[in-house]
Amino acid sequence: MKLYLALSVALLCFAANVNARQQKETLLIGVFHFNNPGLDLAKSADFDVMSPKSQEELALITDHIKKFRPTKIFVEWEYNDQPALDTLYDLYLKDAYFDHVQAKFPKSKFYLQNEIFQLAFRAGKKAGLRKIHAIDYQMNWPYDSLQSAMKKAGQATLQQDIDAQIKKVGDEDNALRKKLSLTQLLLEKNTTANRNTNLGLYLTLLNRGGALQDFTGADVVDAWYKRNLYMYSLVQKLTEEKDERVMIIVGAGHAAVFKHFIDMDQRSKVVELSEVLKN
Repeated sequence: MKLYLALSVALLCFAANVNARQQKETLLIGVFHFNNPGLDLAKSADFDVMSPKSQEELALITDHIKKFRPTKIFVEWEYNDQPALDTLYDLYLKDAYFDHVQAKFPKSKFYLQNEIFQLAFRAGKKAGLRKIHAIDYQMNWPYDSLQSAMKKAGQATLQQDIDAQIKKVGDEDNALRKKLSLTQLLLEKNTTANRNTNLGLYLTLLNRGGALQDFTGADVVDAWYKRNLYMYSLVQKLTEEKDERVMIIVGAGHAAVFKHFIDMDQRSKVVELSEVLKN
């Protein structure tokens, strides 16, 4: 009983101390991948971020981000490949980036179109930042094992529901890409409804996969959360006390999980893109 009371008092003191500090503002931007590598379960059509209209929108969005004044920007790039990202960003700061990648990777759209280079680099330069921080952490995602486990368990209906939901998400996304601007698409990706739909696929459907004593479905969901926990851990470790405002740019699926993490992190609070664009 004494140990329980002591722990309760300690937790209350911790919460009070954390709340006494100013929470760090985290501009969380979930994106569709601008260069669309086709690696997500839901397949989406291309969207031309290089069009004059999209480029104008990116310029305006990053002007607003400059007013937000982030002191660090985190992106979905392999964290252990930070030196390569540093090299590319240094070229960008010197206005030599696009000439370099067009000469070195003439057949690749990734280095021209990806949100890291079109959005994060542009915002970082306007904000006067000397570095963009990599936080991606790749790990095995056993979706194939889940399909095998569901087949073995006779969960044909569940598999059909998963396939139907994935197709529905892809179809809806493709329809929006045909009628919305880049800014509108980004705002749509960061709505509560969109984030809930994204997470709902994992908990409502995937988590049920496998026979009664086969937790392959839960393992798949666990792997997704674990990857995002590792990524958010890097954000926490790289964020210093002096950093009052930071920005995270990741795929919308990651952002859906990050929103939950940040809401539970007593040292931080989410700032939405919609709020920044109003200022």
